Amino acid sequence: MRSDNIKKGIAHTPHRGLLMAAGVSRRNMDAPFIGIASSFTDLVPGHAGMRDLERQIEKGIHTGGGQAFIFGVPAVCDGIAMGHNGMRYSLPSRDLIADCIETMAEGHQLDGLVLLSNCDKITPAMLIAAVRLNVPTIIVTAGPMLEGESRCAKLTMIKGSFEAVGKFRNGEIDEQRLLELEEESCPTVGSCQGMYTANTMACLTEAMGMSLPLCATSAAVSSKKKRIAFDSGVRIVELVKNNITPRQIIDRETLINAIICDLAMGGSTNSIMHLLAIANAASIDLKIDDFDIWGKKVHQILKLDPAANPTMTDFHYAGGVPALLKALIEAKVGMKDKMTVSGLSVYDIASNAFINRELIHSYSAPVTKEPGLGILYGNIAPDGCVTKISGIDSSCYHFEGKAKCFDCEEEAMSALENDKIKDGDVIVIRYEGPKGGPGMREMLAPTSLLVGKGLGKTVALITDGRFSGGTRGICIGHVCPEAANGGNIALIENGDIIQIDVENRAINVVVSDDELQNRRNSLKPFVSKCNSGYLAKYAKTVQDASHGAIV
Repeated sequence: MRSDNIKKGIAHTPHRGLLMAAGVSRRNMDAPFIGIASSFTDLVPGHAGMRDLERQIEKGIHTGGGQAFIFGVPAVCDGIAMGHNGMRYSLPSRDLIADCIETMAEGHQLDGLVLLSNCDKITPAMLIAAVRLNVPTIIVTAGPMLEGESRCAKLTMIKGSFEAVGKFRNGEIDEQRLLELEEESCPTVGSCQGMYTANTMACLTEAMGMSLPLCATSAAVSSKKKRIAFDSGVRIVELVKNNITPRQIIDRETLINAIICDLAMGGSTNSIMHLLAIANAASIDLKIDDFDIWGKKVHQILKLDPAANPTMTDFHYAGGVPALLKALIEAKVGMKDKMTVSGLSVYDIASNAFINRELIHSYSAPVTKEPGLGILYGNIAPDGCVTKISGIDSSCYHFEGKAKCFDCEEEAMSALENDKIKDGDVIVIRYEGPKGGPGMREMLAPTSLLVGKGLGKTVALITDGRFSGGTRGICIGHVCPEAANGGNIALIENGDIIQIDVENRAINVVVSDDELQNRRNSLKPFVSKCNSGYLAKYAKTVQDASHGAIV
């Protein structure tokens, strides 16, 4: 065992003494040492219920014959960080968390890991750490919150709070109703209720075989989630004994399975960047073009909030990820039979799944023949950009409008709040990419305000920043190259005509190449907003979104 490096032999007497000081008994000194990387914090609703899950995992590890050690890692709530400087730290926290886990696992030579996660950047961070370390690992995602309810209406975090702000400012609801929605939209702990980034990554983690069946959709407050946590603790000891490591589970075929699932369920645009980063950490050849290639083959067969009314609770009762796998395997779209941490293969898990066909459609009768996500190219984004097709009304697949340009999110928000955005506009928010932000902020506040103000079908938004998984409307993100690297998005001027063609995956500004070059010649050099601290270091090392925003 790896842990023999800190506990075997006469020379390690001091090490054993220190371990005993931490409470390890002499009897358990020979047991596998299993780390529980917990992202618990009572500041983040998706993580505030993790203390119970930590105990269940710990019980499972000791039941299985291991010795458990809990250590903490950071967690940023994107909803709370949204719309201010704090959002600059969200994406960079992904790499910080992966480094924390690597540091603890290598510093103490742990034999295995259970990674307790939930919210947006934490789950991909833990997957990056898992494949980087390549010691036996199981991921437990803490689960979605239950949907809210007010005046017999189902509520979710996006529709019940972020979009409610737009309705209030548009005069559709009064302040009393706004406060009611604020109080009732998030009634329990857990990740937000729809197919946003947190739940997208939880589902993809399960689809890749790195968590136990139904882990992704079991509610955070359910006893089933506690049982899954316990079983994960038992199972990790078995994985250690059999030396089953993440890179035996995650390879190119596994990631293609994840892409197919992502496209079929209309996942968050952020998932593309995270899967690319996971592939990089595992030295797997995966490119943004792979999403485009599979996007031409895969139909969307599941549609959840924010693009529709059903929530993660509905998805769970419809059969969850095993049911989605079953539907895709039946469709013969390219799903491969891969090993999972449960000991069952993907096909084994799917074969026993129940499917509610009213929610998880058959492939012959999909929600739409378009995939949930799309990669667009053109003179605005020669290296690609990303849109959530499932969040765009089909009547808007072809959109043309005049550019209104802003060099940060705050400027765009001010224009929206002061009714300076009109039907037919294309909002351009730039210098918000990984380097330019720095940190590639999510634009949920402006996109939600657009929808709340009734502009979701008449105004488009493009950015070199990111979108929340809760975003819907004509929204194009991850524009590459970003403005800070001299991308053409920096050359767009107010009044330029922008054409968005979702069906043909194209995005262009109607300006000649010669004119773009003239504008480039007079473009001022980019000056970073941060000159010290973590973000300054991040900005100097981060790559673009089309490569996963890796550092």
